[in-house]
Amino acid sequence: MTQKSAGKALVFDLDGTLIDSVPDLHAAIASMLGELGGRVLAQEEVRGLVGDGTRILVRRCLAAAGLSEDLVTEALPRFLVHYERAPVERTRPYPGVLEGLEGFAAQGYRLGVCTNKPQRSTEIILKGLGLDRFFGSVIGGDRLAVRKPDPAHLQAVIDELGIAAADSVMIGDHVNDLAAARGTGSAAILARYGYGTEFPDELRPDREVDHFAELPEAVTALLSLRPCLAACQS
Repeated sequence: MTQKSAGKALVFDLDGTLIDSVPDLHAAIASMLGELGGRVLAQEEVRGLVGDGTRILVRRCLAAAGLSEDLVTEALPRFLVHYERAPVERTRPYPGVLEGLEGFAAQGYRLGVCTNKPQRSTEIILKGLGLDRFFGSVIGGDRLAVRKPDPAHLQAVIDELGIAAADSVMIGDHVNDLAAARGTGSAAILARYGYGTEFPDELRPDREVDHFAELPEAVTALLSLRPCLAACQS
């Protein structure tokens, strides 16, 4: 295991947190469903199905389009072919992401990505958008035997960054992000602007932001309170 060092780590979800990827996901899903004879879904329908990894997204889209979920084995590679051909044609970072990451890096934070999106797609997108240079660890949903909400997924990113979980913050838009943070002892910030769903009270985030530009202030306030939070939760 990587030796832990002094410092702070910020770990980001990808879709719905750093980037709005639904337009390209929707285009690839539409092509896949067209080949299989299913109903083409509206973009907002696809938006509501994102968050648990590509295989589950494809399976949910098959069901929503009136096709059997058993087609997922055939449908998944079709989707990936379409998606990886042009994953950043319409996908963009949310407003303030580039400036925010530059600021965090300049302040010495160690940055990572923990996403249920496949590793290959994740790396293509980060590179295509010029965001890959910020991250010391990027672990997609198929790089390990587990993925979010399993806390071992997040812990692996934290370990690669060489920071203790108590000095890390998970930032994401989905209940899976909150669950992974709670399982590792990381703080959690909910990106309310993303694609996320409702969450139970026991997974309530430590902070919520409506825009990425609000993150620096939320991170600073949250990390300054970490000793108090840890004592209150013990």
